[in-house]
Amino acid sequence: MDFETINRDYAAAILRTVSLYAREPTERDDLLQEISLALWRALPSFRGDCSLKTFVFRIAHYQGMRFALRRRAATAPLLEEELVSPEDGPEQALIDKRGRKALQDAVCALPLAYRQVASLSLEGLSNQEIAAVLGIDKGNVAVRLHRAKQSLEQRLKAWR
Repeated sequence: MDFETINRDYAAAILRTVSLYAREPTERDDLLQEISLALWRALPSFRGDCSLKTFVFRIAHYQGMRFALRRRAATAPLLEEELVSPEDGPEQALIDKRGRKALQDAVCALPLAYRQVASLSLEGLSNQEIAAVLGIDKGNVAVRLHRAKQSLEQRLKAWR
């Protein structure tokens, strides 16, 4: 696997991860550059002990945590990804956009430990993969994810 392929295949997910840790666009750019450099440096050491997805997220979240600790800024909103279907009318597109924004705001309001597991779960990672990314056991992931989901349900009730 080469760096350009990883960069292309995981660009959107990395951008969403960046927005968990950095508030301002310039900070996001800095963190994105740090993650890209870390991925480029770490790629030769990838032995396939875990999936490539786990490898990429582990590096991205580790760099994000380091960045947030340095900046003391770990409550940024997620980047909004436009996922409007051509079949959707303008009303549905607006509802979808508001729903994504409500979810993003709710995830960003979670404590960092819950925010991490929630965002990785939303990216489609299994509990086992999340445990590998964050360096915690699978049971801890399940507990954090359960608590994050409870909190998100409460926060999103008002939106519905």
